[in-house]
Amino acid sequence: MKILHSILVTSLLIIAFPTQAALRCGALVVDATPVVLPVHVNGGMRQRELDEVGSRIKVRAIVLEDDTTTLTIVVVDSCMMSRAFLDGAKAAASKKTGIRTDRMFISATHTHSAPASMGCLGTNVDPRYPLLLKRKIVEAIDGAKKNLEPAQVGAAVFDANEFTALRRWIKRPSQISNDPFGNPTVRATMHAGSNWDNVTGESGPEDPDFSLVSFQSLKGRPIAVLSNFSMHYFSGLKGLNADYFGLFNDMMTLQLTPPNDETLHPPFVSAIGHGCSGDIWRRDYTKRPLANPKIEDYTAALAKKTMTAYGKIKYNRNATLAMAEAKLLLKFRTPNKQMLEWAQRIVAKTEGLPKTQEEIYAREQIFLHERPEAELILQAIRIGDIGLTGIPNEVYALTGLKQKAQSPLGTTITFDLANGSEGYIPPPEQHVLGGYNTWAARTAGLEPSAEPRIAEACIQLLEKVAGKPRRIPTATRGPAAKTIAAAKPIAWWRMDEFNGPRAVDEMNRHDGIYETQVAYYLAGPHAEKFTPGQVNRAAHFVGQRMQARLPKLGKNYSVSIWFWNGMPNDSRAVLGWMFSRGRNHARQTGEHLGLNAKGQLIFQSGAQTFTGKANATRWQWHHAVLVRDGDTARVYLDGQLQFEAQANALLPVETLHLGGRNDNESNWEGRLDEAAVFDRALSATEVKALSAP
Repeated sequence: MKILHSILVTSLLIIAFPTQAALRCGALVVDATPVVLPVHVNGGMRQRELDEVGSRIKVRAIVLEDDTTTLTIVVVDSCMMSRAFLDGAKAAASKKTGIRTDRMFISATHTHSAPASMGCLGTNVDPRYPLLLKRKIVEAIDGAKKNLEPAQVGAAVFDANEFTALRRWIKRPSQISNDPFGNPTVRATMHAGSNWDNVTGESGPEDPDFSLVSFQSLKGRPIAVLSNFSMHYFSGLKGLNADYFGLFNDMMTLQLTPPNDETLHPPFVSAIGHGCSGDIWRRDYTKRPLANPKIEDYTAALAKKTMTAYGKIKYNRNATLAMAEAKLLLKFRTPNKQMLEWAQRIVAKTEGLPKTQEEIYAREQIFLHERPEAELILQAIRIGDIGLTGIPNEVYALTGLKQKAQSPLGTTITFDLANGSEGYIPPPEQHVLGGYNTWAARTAGLEPSAEPRIAEACIQLLEKVAGKPRRIPTATRGPAAKTIAAAKPIAWWRMDEFNGPRAVDEMNRHDGIYETQVAYYLAGPHAEKFTPGQVNRAAHFVGQRMQARLPKLGKNYSVSIWFWNGMPNDSRAVLGWMFSRGRNHARQTGEHLGLNAKGQLIFQSGAQTFTGKANATRWQWHHAVLVRDGDTARVYLDGQLQFEAQANALLPVETLHLGGRNDNESNWEGRLDEAAVFDRALSATEVKALSAP
């Protein structure tokens, strides 16, 4: 019996404390700097030729394996790589290593100073470099596989908001400019926020998460760290350059390479990939003076925060793997006959490479005409409870946030420019706002419905590798939200949608409809009081509205709205109407709440206009309440009564608008959030409670 007891104890110990891991990991860095210079460099409108090396160009490969799956994750110092090029590289690597091509996840860092592996805009592919890069990708994958060893894995995510910000801003209605085709379509564009007088705010949310996945030996020796961050690139660098991506990897390698250990084990590998950065850059235009750090200081501060997060990672040595791939066929926005003829005339007169914006985009129409559709490879990987998705596009931050919010896995990270490069994929509402990211070209040519289809396909892939359904995003209710709910509104729009046209009523009674020019999921007011543990989200109205029908709303009612005005004072007589009920035709039978040129609340009822006393500061959240008590109207700003006026009560009207009047005059330019309608006149005490988050 003692012998049997000893055997049982030994077995239990083996189960509780395994000496081998389910996961194995190997990694390798290979130098892919061209020997023959100069080389073509893409990433700008025109082709550049660089004949010096500022920093080395590298390929970083991580191979992962469990008992059923072998896969590789490769990050290349490249602006972008075509699907055709990567298909060839994968086939060669598969032949060399035996790893299936649909188990290869290869992405570009998006440095704008690497040799051109593909042509885009005014740049042609370099004639020599792709052959070299292909060999280096194969070498990196093969070497990483040879370095496989038992491993443990863990992940960390930290807030790096001071290192990234929105670069795409919405322009004031008076500042709309022309696109390369001569049409006044540019309502939003990159870097417009540098001049505050010309803009109303950012065009979307940012994703400040810096994510890292760490692989260690079972004894804790660092094998590799795979990082991901949504920041486009640093720019302004000397010669061929891996940008901040390469510098960050060098700094992490210095921190995590054990001293005098290189000869005993394969060298540690750091690989940082490109996150959802289509509308993101490092400079925060909301702040003055604008920061302009040196790349060394910027990257060192980022690496320091990364190392702090790295030190807190908890590891799993029993993580298993899963990978799934889908192919999605999408159409390009090809030129019509008139546009094609325009492009052909310009291309016929162009000497050499295109130089002007008109010449560049004319040539792009020819390319789109010749290739009217594209097949995209989308991938998802599961490493334990960690999910990765790969998209062959330049992805807006909103697309990554959609995946994180709905992913069934604990940590989810999106890599863009993975397994190809098919241009920007703005969400549909961003196409309406125009700008460089939407101009039809190989860099932004896919159909307007591409983004939601790609995002949905990636979420389905995450469900497949996780083996469980997606999460359903729900907004938490903090004390401010509970105060609204306790007051029993008949409708309450939290405006936290990822997309339109449906504006969900929290009370499940009166969903509204957004018009087309609305940007979604921006930061709203007082997250700690409205949505603790989450970012409170708001909609940014770009001169259009949300409409809803409340059939039983009578003469006595109240409206509570949190608002954020984007228009500068004195930019027009009425900065914007945030609420409207009834029509504003020649008989002036409607009533409307808005801001005048000084930022004061105004209430218009029929032919009468009443003005408040206090000013609402631009680009700050304020709270407005309109109380209709029969023929008496009371208007409050941040809980303080602005005026009480006698104005004939409006006959009951079913339809109301948030963000403008029905005549489209001086519609709202800015954010609205947490809009609630009550079928009674609120008391001053209730108004104060709603205004105090």
